[in-house]
Amino acid sequence: MGFDATPAARLRAAALIAVLLAGGGGYWLGAGHGTVQPATGAASPAGPASKALYYYDPMFPDQKFDKPGKSPFMDMQLLPKYADGGGAGGAAPGVTIDPSARQNLGIRTAPAKIGALAASIVVTGSIDFNQRDVANIQARSGGFVQRTYGRAPGDVIQAGAPIADIQLPEWGGAQTEFLSVKRLANPALTAAARQRLRLLGMSENVIAGVERTGRTGGTITVTSPIGGVIQTLDARAGVTLATGQTLAQVTGLGTVWLNAAVPEAQAGLVRVGQNATATLTAFPAETFAGRVIAILPTTAADSRTLTVRIELANRGGRLRPGMFASVSLGGDAKSALLIPSEAVIRTGTRAIVMLASRDGRYHPAEIRTGRASGGQTEILQGLSEGEQVVLSGQFLIDSEASLTGIAIRPLGASQ
Repeated sequence: MGFDATPAARLRAAALIAVLLAGGGGYWLGAGHGTVQPATGAASPAGPASKALYYYDPMFPDQKFDKPGKSPFMDMQLLPKYADGGGAGGAAPGVTIDPSARQNLGIRTAPAKIGALAASIVVTGSIDFNQRDVANIQARSGGFVQRTYGRAPGDVIQAGAPIADIQLPEWGGAQTEFLSVKRLANPALTAAARQRLRLLGMSENVIAGVERTGRTGGTITVTSPIGGVIQTLDARAGVTLATGQTLAQVTGLGTVWLNAAVPEAQAGLVRVGQNATATLTAFPAETFAGRVIAILPTTAADSRTLTVRIELANRGGRLRPGMFASVSLGGDAKSALLIPSEAVIRTGTRAIVMLASRDGRYHPAEIRTGRASGGQTEILQGLSEGEQVVLSGQFLIDSEASLTGIAIRPLGASQ
């Protein structure tokens, strides 16, 4: 049977070896297979001038032995531990891997390099009414409601839709006075009387109608100046109205707000005027484009998020308040030191990568990460441009480095 050297086969072999190592990696390493060996800066066993400080069982690295032999805990050979800085050439601490084993494990590396990373984040949000597009419909003069048009809160109406017919006795008296003054043919008095009608809230069309027909009318049909949804409605037949009393409140639906919850830690990536795209559960195949119009000044104490307000066009009125949305906030691409995200090992308290040295050794290094996008992660500290990071098999190497006590390179110690 021939050896299957395809990449898929090598990846399957790597996965199998990783599973075996998770349950008994130390046993496999210490049983003499010799594919992964620690190189602690001391000479390897091939260097006769070096003397082992002690011997240890990889499964129980805290137990030290003076002589080589088999472990009393497992059926495996003890491994030697050499002094740092001794041996052949004073090589740097690290883990060495036999070239054939490296091929079978499918270990891949990539350099840290300068590249452009788009400042984009994905958050959640919900649709809300545009509170800037609101019309308050009021009684301009005292009177009473004669007729309503069967409206109710929540109804969607068009611009110019009637709300109620109102009888305004004060309007009838003022119109009679205007017609009497007009007959005097005194331009100044006529202009003053016309201005009084305007101050009572009559439109130019109403005044022109009175002047043209010579008839007074104290009844007016109040209409909505905008199309939208009725939020409140206090117009009821027979109700007496005071001057300035609100009959209804209508909120427009031409545009809506999308309130996105942005984590406090990512607030610096958002600015007013920034482009945004949204996808809604109700319309999964569509994307809605908008822009950030405001970043609210308060932070939610329970979720530690800021509310970012995005304005979206609402063609056809399909976007309804309360709908859930996934929001992508895009920004200009910025230059940064990048590595593939798959190279990062997150321990819960810090992030590390496995570095591949030119001499074939591997050792861990702590890093501080920034933004992540498109499979790339920004490195803020811990790496230099050109350093090689391990993309696959790094967990195996990290386990061996931990067992043999190889120190993690701290932040600020990059090349």
